[in-house]
Amino acid sequence: MDDDQQRRIVEAVILASPDPISAARIAELIPRCNPTQVRAHVKSLCETYAEDRRAFEIWEVAGGYQFRSLPEFAPYVKQIQKTRPLRLSQAALETLAVVAYRQPVTRAEVEHVRGVDGGAVLRSLLERDLVRIAGHREVPGRPIVYATTRRFLEVFGLPKLGDLPNLRDVEALGADAEDTPGDTVAGQVSEDGDGTASTGDEVSDAEAEPLEAVAAAPAVEGNGAAREERAAAPPPPAGPTH
Repeated sequence: MDDDQQRRIVEAVILASPDPISAARIAELIPRCNPTQVRAHVKSLCETYAEDRRAFEIWEVAGGYQFRSLPEFAPYVKQIQKTRPLRLSQAALETLAVVAYRQPVTRAEVEHVRGVDGGAVLRSLLERDLVRIAGHREVPGRPIVYATTRRFLEVFGLPKLGDLPNLRDVEALGADAEDTPGDTVAGQVSEDGDGTASTGDEVSDAEAEPLEAVAAAPAVEGNGAAREERAAAPPPPAGPTH
């Protein structure tokens, strides 16, 4: 089997996979192919798509590869979406940020950082599969500890947890937003394919209505349907890092 045929198989497997699929798993499906070759084929495919000005590209997210439509086509792709965009309140975003940067973390630790009760918000994040129970801390009472999920990486477009933005960079973005008169960069999250932040009305924790998801470019799922799977901005900083 030559390289061109291997590359076509890699393309077909990523397209057909409903979830991000790893280079190792793809390599298992192709005779005489290893993960390094798979990554090379993906790079070659992306270069070809860019040269041909295709409307999609391959992203590395959640430890695997996934096809996603380009942000510029979001207004058109969104019109055929059947799933509702992910909506997260400011409280949910802050809680998710604490979990992401300090995991594994207990509910008490989340509440210490935020200064408010976090039980209901954590339950909501568990239901949305953005947070998972990662076991118990071996201290008196053995409290539950929480961590982010693979879906969290997929939604925020991160290959792995180590690719979370440095908190100093996030703080700088927050400072820039505060300096901008009129609009505030609210903690809006969309399960779309864009990586840009969007401005919106400032929303307080006390408000009941969740923040509207930012319009961006939905991902193209393997079966040909579009799926919205990326956050418009990284979680805001929420206290000291681990």
